[in-house]
Amino acid sequence: MFREMRRKNQVLSSEECVQVLNRATSGVLAVSGDDDYPYAVPLSYVYHNNKIYFHGAKAGHKLDGIKRNEKVSFCVIDQDQVVQDEYTSYFRSVIVFGRAHVMEEEKKREALEILTARYSPDIEEAERSHAIDRGLMNVCMLELEIEYMSGKEAIELIKSKRKSTIE
Repeated sequence: MFREMRRKNQVLSSEECVQVLNRATSGVLAVSGDDDYPYAVPLSYVYHNNKIYFHGAKAGHKLDGIKRNEKVSFCVIDQDQVVQDEYTSYFRSVIVFGRAHVMEEEKKREALEILTARYSPDIEEAERSHAIDRGLMNVCMLELEIEYMSGKEAIELIKSKRKSTIE
């Protein structure tokens, strides 16, 4: 169902893909937009237990697209270092395909707790919980259930990793 990567020697392992998702703080969610145009929107997120969670408003283009078609993709760029004299960039990225849906009220609190812990780790849990209580009714939580994930990195990064393991 999902295409295999053409350049198999540049594929990231599942573990490396998860590391990228845990390291990055933003990505781009692509949904089925108006008049069959794709709609891609940058978002903060958290990866947890093979799912990705996003928060946002209770209405808008993103939600309309998901209601129209729950199949989405999400792309995270972990590294993009332009190397001018080589006419290339040393990149690492992950793309996820899956189905997104609005979380039910009773489940969205747990996802918000995971999200706030990720982005505000230095704030005490009680204070984060109070902030969640204040905003819970006004926020929409989305859950992306991952069906397929792939990652790719520049061949130069792969060669560099090999070289460092030999030394």
